[in-house]
Amino acid sequence: MYMTSLAIFTRDLRLNDNPVLHAAAPDAVPVFIADPMAESLHGSPNRQAYLAECLRDLDASLRAGGSALVLRRGPWVDTILALLAESDASAIHVARDVTAFSQKRIELLRHRSPVPVTIHDSLTVVPPDALAPSTSDFYQVFTPFHRRWIARDWRPMLAPPTLATHAIGSDPLPAMDDVGTSPARHRGGETAARLDMDRWIPRSRRYEHTRNDLGIDGTSRLSAALHFGTLSPLEVALRTGEAGADAYVRQIAWRDFNHQVLYHRPEASTTNYRNQEVEWNDDPAAFEAWTAGATGFPIVDAAMRELTATGYMHNRARMVTASFLTKDLMIDWRLGARHFMTWLTDGDVANNQLGWQWVAGTGTDTNPTRIFNPTLQSERFDTDGDYIRRWLPELADVETGEIHDPSPLTRAATGYPLPIVDHREAIRAFKDARGFS
Repeated sequence: MYMTSLAIFTRDLRLNDNPVLHAAAPDAVPVFIADPMAESLHGSPNRQAYLAECLRDLDASLRAGGSALVLRRGPWVDTILALLAESDASAIHVARDVTAFSQKRIELLRHRSPVPVTIHDSLTVVPPDALAPSTSDFYQVFTPFHRRWIARDWRPMLAPPTLATHAIGSDPLPAMDDVGTSPARHRGGETAARLDMDRWIPRSRRYEHTRNDLGIDGTSRLSAALHFGTLSPLEVALRTGEAGADAYVRQIAWRDFNHQVLYHRPEASTTNYRNQEVEWNDDPAAFEAWTAGATGFPIVDAAMRELTATGYMHNRARMVTASFLTKDLMIDWRLGARHFMTWLTDGDVANNQLGWQWVAGTGTDTNPTRIFNPTLQSERFDTDGDYIRRWLPELADVETGEIHDPSPLTRAATGYPLPIVDHREAIRAFKDARGFS
């Protein structure tokens, strides 16, 4: 006779390759807790809308197999414990996460639960505490981490389990609400994500040659699915690896690297990883121009408008815009990271915050003076100006030879602003302020 277990979904909203659901089967009560605290900390209109689609799709898939999702609203630990008493479950299964907020609430649940709480690893390919050099608890440099990561034996894939019917009632699933969302945002749910993955696999081998080209569809666009766990990172890594897409698998390793850093240094989501004091500029007008896509640097402005229109930004563009904010304008990376988290559907604390720190020179990058010249980046990675024209319609008719840095006459004729800073002077000031000259 099987005993009832609670399978608590967090950022693993899928049936395929789900260790939590697999361990709790067959008499699992699949549960998602809509925690107001989590929504206030990490919610945004784009992510909340995407989450609603994920939960509805998950419930439909569970129902097709004879089960159903139980959604409850309230404080995460208290609500789980109330459901534990209601269901008379004998065990709780939940996935490990890496943020300070997630780690604390799981520890509180383990402390207060009268039944065993088993923690499973499903948010990364390799558990965030599995790899470490002899001199530290975790890897602080990506290259040696990647060597160990790629050589490690990964756990086997798990098939969707067979689940028994349960009689536990659910609060209503969240309504589909697009108020305040990006008009062209990506849609959520495991069903859609698996179709996206299937379309990406045959193209993934070309990723090494297309990943930085802003003007074409050369990336997977699976980041939101990986953040919400509608796709297993293990399955994505295995399938793209089998397709020969080593460069793409390396990006999955970067994701794991950031997660293991944040797992061991959760304070890095809000404080400088390098622990050095940095003096930032207080310039609200410049920050507003950056958020509005009105800096006068076409590649920066195109990227910022892509962000608000789609809830997504190409990774190359993320680095360029972050470098411009933190090095040309010398504005605190935390302000940029917060703005990104307001709009990104794939907004992930580990990837977003540590990515920002990497560019800002306060994080794990071994070259803190790295600078992305926006005009040179534009000429190299948007050679024909297609990306700029797509997101800056006022420049749609500008010739390719001028589109990366329009003349004052062209700017006046099109209504496109002059640059808010001189890049060379701004970088000279940045180096002087940081003592790099």
